[in-house]
Amino acid sequence: MFSSEGPLAAHAEAAAAAGERSRASRLLRSIFSYPAALAAGLVLITVLSLSNRFDNPDLWWQLKIGEDIWNTHAIPSSDSFSFTAAGHPWTAHEWLAEVSMYAAYKLAGYRGLMVWVSALASLTFLLVYLLCWLLTGNALASFRNAMVAWCFGTVGLNIRPLIVGHFFLAAEIFILELARMGRSRWLWLLPPLFAVWVNCHGSYVFGMALLAVYLVCSRVKANSRFTAEEWDPCSQRRLAWTLALSAAALCCNPVGLRLWLYPFDTMLRQTSSMNAIQEWLPPNLREPRTLAMLAAIVGIFLLSMLRRTTLSLRELLLLLMGAGLAVRYLRMMFLFGIVISPILCRFGFGRGEKRDHPLANALILFGCLAAVIWSFPTEAALEKQVERMSPVQAVHFIRRTNLTGRMLNDYAFGGYLIWSLPERKVFIDGRGDVFDWTGVLDEYVRWVNLQEDPALLLEKYKIDFCILAQGSSIAHVMPYLPGWKQIYADDVAVIFSRETAR
Repeated sequence: MFSSEGPLAAHAEAAAAAGERSRASRLLRSIFSYPAALAAGLVLITVLSLSNRFDNPDLWWQLKIGEDIWNTHAIPSSDSFSFTAAGHPWTAHEWLAEVSMYAAYKLAGYRGLMVWVSALASLTFLLVYLLCWLLTGNALASFRNAMVAWCFGTVGLNIRPLIVGHFFLAAEIFILELARMGRSRWLWLLPPLFAVWVNCHGSYVFGMALLAVYLVCSRVKANSRFTAEEWDPCSQRRLAWTLALSAAALCCNPVGLRLWLYPFDTMLRQTSSMNAIQEWLPPNLREPRTLAMLAAIVGIFLLSMLRRTTLSLRELLLLLMGAGLAVRYLRMMFLFGIVISPILCRFGFGRGEKRDHPLANALILFGCLAAVIWSFPTEAALEKQVERMSPVQAVHFIRRTNLTGRMLNDYAFGGYLIWSLPERKVFIDGRGDVFDWTGVLDEYVRWVNLQEDPALLLEKYKIDFCILAQGSSIAHVMPYLPGWKQIYADDVAVIFSRETAR
């Protein structure tokens, strides 16, 4: 008798090998696909747009807070950086994001910070891209709408906790849309997301409002005014539990009630800081980004009429929420872009893809990767960016000459002085909240804008020397004040000293 085990075993091995080759082939086709090539292009654009953004004056005090928490394992609850608001209660409401920023810096210096912001920004826009692809099935249309989000996001692309908050916002919308399409188990990711989000950025409030909108709209039945989006009863219950658990997850913070209330305090009480800081002012109607925002809003309504496709109640409410915030505050355009892109893609483009070309896609992928590596700024290039924007040489002068006494500094210099000159207390810095509460910000604004006699503030706080922005109005006036003279100047900063103080 002849055994058939040999031929059968060989056939099984051949079939298994063929299956492995087929899976490997499908994996390679997925990696070198047209959508993957477009995603690589989106990452490249994001990284290139960040390469010269190492200029956020708030970066430095946020790094210092991250360093203090890292070393002391305690979250500050009062001001310890200034002499004008020393000891005043203050909430480090972005403490976890600041710790992650400092961890990136500790690991790889300035380049570590650039990797941190590049990764978060890229992931944010990739989530928008994937969401639009999920809604349209069209990679090119999804790429275009991710570029819409990028266009509005450039208003806030910088090394700052805001990036973390908007990454979580994009992730939340992605999860909610998956649930709306029948994958409601993804909703269980939202409570832990909010537990982290509340410790990173105040935009969690908008995230909770967005979650409430989805819950309300999941129960709206079809009518002639809105597209039907009623969820099945099981998914509705899961969404309700998700909202309740997400609200409970906000308790997972070591600061407590002050952390929850901080975003509301910003909107309702910090009037001076919001009127003095550019990004909290309404957008300029003559700027291209503002015109693009208005065009996007109008475009959605026009396209819905031309295509005879009605808006859903959810889309209308999100559009109104995002637009309402963006019209009032320039910085909210980033949020508006994330919210508007998935809505715009549904009304602007149809389905369908062109034939895939794996070789061309592979060349694009490797080309984008090489471009990201080649264009990524070096440590020396980042140091030069810092020197162009911050009083680096002026700090060296203060140390070299052992300049002592009380210091009055430019608002934009405060963060860098906290980081690089921690032994000296600042007059003011980018934490506009605490200086708003104490009235120092109002005094400084009047002083720097020459709305009153400059000598009054200098005498009130017994200032011994001033480090000011080169070319500022007050810097031109200081030499004419009795008892003051210029002792240092460079392209960034100028220092004036009281003659009796040296």
